[in-house]
Amino acid sequence: MASEKEAALAAVPNDSPTIFDKIIKKEIPSTVVFEDEKVLAFRDINPQAPTHIVIIPKVKDGLTGLSKAEERHVEILGYLLYVAKVVAKQEGLEDGYRVVINDGPNGCQSVYHIHVHLIGGRQMNWPPG
Repeated sequence: MASEKEAALAAVPNDSPTIFDKIIKKEIPSTVVFEDEKVLAFRDINPQAPTHIVIIPKVKDGLTGLSKAEERHVEILGYLLYVAKVVAKQEGLEDGYRVVINDGPNGCQSVYHIHVHLIGGRQMNWPPG
């Protein structure tokens, strides 16, 4: 399996369905920890900490990455962060956690469907990357 950096450098943004679209449609299995009409949160298949959850909007609406955000995306962007807080509490991350949004090749984004990583369950380090 390619490293995350290699995957990010090889990823090409386009309008084709992503792995996340397939997870939303239940074409690819995932371990869902939260779902409502707006978002889906599931365990990352390559966790970087004891708790590593990916939170995605169910409707992409052109929001392939944070750098593509427009004013119409403000509500869903805020909701993704709110759900990160809800899931963190649900997962017992009282001592803290990290929320990450990778953007573009240099940001190590490998899936062009905006997503939030909720990472916790261990001491984080700084700087992160």
